[in-house]
Amino acid sequence: MTTVAPVPTITTPLPQRILGKTGESVSMLGLGTAPGGFGLKDDEAIALYERAIDLGVTYIDTAPGYDRAHQQLSEIVPARREEIFLISKGVTSDGDEMRRIVEENLRALKTDQLDLMYVHSMGHQDVEQVLAPNGALAALQEAKDQGLVRYIGVTGHHHPWKVARVLSEADIDVIMVALNFADRYTYNFDGEVLALANEKNVGIAAMKVYGGSIAMKYEKPVASALAPVGFDHYEHALRYALGLPGVSTAVLGVYSEEELLQNIEWVQRYQPLTNEEETALLGHGQTIADEWGPHFGDVR
Repeated sequence: MTTVAPVPTITTPLPQRILGKTGESVSMLGLGTAPGGFGLKDDEAIALYERAIDLGVTYIDTAPGYDRAHQQLSEIVPARREEIFLISKGVTSDGDEMRRIVEENLRALKTDQLDLMYVHSMGHQDVEQVLAPNGALAALQEAKDQGLVRYIGVTGHHHPWKVARVLSEADIDVIMVALNFADRYTYNFDGEVLALANEKNVGIAAMKVYGGSIAMKYEKPVASALAPVGFDHYEHALRYALGLPGVSTAVLGVYSEEELLQNIEWVQRYQPLTNEEETALLGHGQTIADEWGPHFGDVR
């Protein structure tokens, strides 16, 4: 996001939605912890996470690759575990490696159970191995059976066909995929992937709602990918993602309380786009998609 002006103090509850077949109620705004892990001092990140939870953000998304995010979260998870829906990830196709990652995530976050664990970034994974009897999803199902995780799923930034393949062949609970009004013209997770997820009542979390960080860098506070193309209607981008069928939460990374409060305000007053607003936004989206190209990686 770009720098935003201060907004009024939040006084009304943060809206929630049901996360597909999990039946879990989660905040419509999810907090991504990559900016805190990479770009903030520990005390700043911890204070920001605490503030988000105080304001009703329950969906807390992290990963072992987010630099210090796990260490930061470990300072608050034990005391606030019952207030949050805690998610982590494993970047692997292999079952043995995924089992190791699950165990390490539990230790690092100081909890005995994760609410949701993803095979992360399916575009970088061997989908055959992910789906194999000794693959990552089998290991996550085993962890679920053992009570180490409650729900399992996959994430996808590119190669949407891989996420569609998993949805078609595996029993998963949730997906988190790149959903924004520009990348629909490039990756189109909005199409077949969302249709399959909705058909199976798989929960859907939207990420990269503002196009993601430029070059996936989080080491310092920077504007999202939408800023360099001159787009400043961020609330419309958020309304687009939250208006897609089946989407329960939009997972956003923030660097400051001001950004957090602004996004909460937008979620609290959320209304679906009107036909006129959507037509105008998608016109912008086509132009932006032409400029961005496949910025997360190959489509096929």
